[in-house]
Amino acid sequence: MSPNANHVHRAAQVAEPGAAVRVVPVQTRPPGVGEVRIDVEATGICGADIGTVRNPAPATGFPVTPGHEVAGVIAELGPQVQGWEVGERVTVGWFGGSCGHCSACRTGDVVHCPERKIPGMSYAGGWASTITVPAATLARIPESLSAAEAAPFGCAGVTTFNALRHSGAGPGDLVAVLGIGGLGHLAVQFAAAMGFETVAIGRGEEKRKLAEELGARHYVDTELHEPGAALRELGGARLILSTASSSKPLAELVDGLAPHGRLTVVGFDGSPLQLPLAKLVMGARSVSGHLTGSPADTEQAMRFAVATGVRPQVQTVPLEEAQQALDTQQEGKARFRMVLVPGT
Repeated sequence: MSPNANHVHRAAQVAEPGAAVRVVPVQTRPPGVGEVRIDVEATGICGADIGTVRNPAPATGFPVTPGHEVAGVIAELGPQVQGWEVGERVTVGWFGGSCGHCSACRTGDVVHCPERKIPGMSYAGGWASTITVPAATLARIPESLSAAEAAPFGCAGVTTFNALRHSGAGPGDLVAVLGIGGLGHLAVQFAAAMGFETVAIGRGEEKRKLAEELGARHYVDTELHEPGAALRELGGARLILSTASSSKPLAELVDGLAPHGRLTVVGFDGSPLQLPLAKLVMGARSVSGHLTGSPADTEQAMRFAVATGVRPQVQTVPLEEAQQALDTQQEGKARFRMVLVPGT
């Protein structure tokens, strides 16, 4: 048993509908069969956490502890857990467990299990100094990544990494990333590291230098140019990865796809996409969505990042300032991932 098992831990929680996030003392939940308890060292704030905080009727009831980008150290092992040891550094991401017996699970597509669990939604999440999760959700952290750097890989990192590497684009292909925020700044780095001719699409000339520093070969300022038209001038994109939260630019963006090109959406606001089908049919183009990855995918994303120098740019904030950090995220002022640090 970890020396912290009997320690009074803390969690940033929402106690009732519309309430602010407050840090309160909590007891650890001992790990059950197949579970582990983690002493959390860093936990990211994702755009989806805003929905968790605002949900007036969460499935698990109140209080709610959000958070699905978690990095820490295994503190306790539950019965029948094999292959893991106390003291190992691990992450837990959007994938928080699956049934293990459906067709998706049996074919290795665990993230699309109809009974998939999500930390912060299915059980108490990572905005805390302790979290108890299924051992099947764990990904090992490479030595050269800090906890604050590793935490975003459980969601933002693995999502952009998988969307790019499974896109069908090859080295030298023109690949565009819409949005240079929490997801986009990682996507631009990954795209450049994978050998794509990378185009970053953002708003304002002040982002041009940042885009170049992240590895983009081209930058399109949407205040000056229609991005789809700009991509056509570059020859057309094999892939456009949309990481922005607005669906408004997507219909015009499709015009920037090369024949057989794909628009993949990982960031969205829930509004409908109105798109003339002729734009897809006449160019054999496609539109797809993409959701996260497995723990094995997360490990591979981190190993790739270590090998190529890709890193999330994070702002660390004490757990006690979770509400202020969430406000910063909502106001679009985060550069680029807000990461809560529980401390001791």
